[in-house]
Amino acid sequence: MRIAVPNKGRLHEPSEELLERAGLHLVDGADRQLHAETVDPDVTVLYARAADIPEYVADGAADVGITGLDQVRESDTDDLVELRDLDFGRCRLVLAAPEDSDIETVYDFEGGRIATEFPTITRQYFDRVDVDVDVTEVSGATELTPHVDIADGIVDITSTGTTLRMNRLAVVDEVLESSVRLFAREDTADDEKVKQVDTALGSVLAAEDKRYLMMNAPESALDDVKDVLPGMGGPTVMDIAGSDQLAVHAVVEERAVFETISSLKDVGASDILVTEIERLVE
Repeated sequence: MRIAVPNKGRLHEPSEELLERAGLHLVDGADRQLHAETVDPDVTVLYARAADIPEYVADGAADVGITGLDQVRESDTDDLVELRDLDFGRCRLVLAAPEDSDIETVYDFEGGRIATEFPTITRQYFDRVDVDVDVTEVSGATELTPHVDIADGIVDITSTGTTLRMNRLAVVDEVLESSVRLFAREDTADDEKVKQVDTALGSVLAAEDKRYLMMNAPESALDDVKDVLPGMGGPTVMDIAGSDQLAVHAVVEERAVFETISSLKDVGASDILVTEIERLVE
């Protein structure tokens, strides 16, 4: 099975890191290589431009792909199935106009010109809102186009809005909210190996922001300990040989750890250990 991942840019390292954390360690993966083997002999990683990955998957060069939703929508590729939101690379595709213009709503662009690196998404957006505009594709410096009379507004990617503000542009509307997703073709989505990869990646995401708590507690305090723990499906309880103590294990949200530990000590728990969780198969 072949997984297509971005070969460079802001999505490259997080994609590789996610595969590594999921147990798909890269073998001889080096910069500028077109592909890399993994510790699973049935899984190979292919490197491609983020924008080309939807086509790689659709054409059968890869079985699954990791890339942004914006790239999939822009490719307008048929027969792709979204398997999972991988929860990184979040950004927005927005419609923006100069701060000093008279444009306040999308309808003020009627008959105007829009510059963008995402012509397919932009045309689909204006078709949905029934506004007639002239869409011009540009390959860079999109933010400058309204200031040199090339366009009345732009559709562009933003994460924090800083670049727009620096170029005196104001957001008029949100066109698309995007993040990196795992995609497959319809005919491979139910393949056993694809499901294994999906489960492995999902187990990493499920473990994020969770911690594993281990502690000892007297049997008499067990009910109070259970009441304190905000665990997943209740704690695991084990006898400690030669002792009247119990070993109690539970998974809790990271944000709840501080208060939970204090409450556990108050009800008699001791020897409390907190560890990170690498993967969690739910």
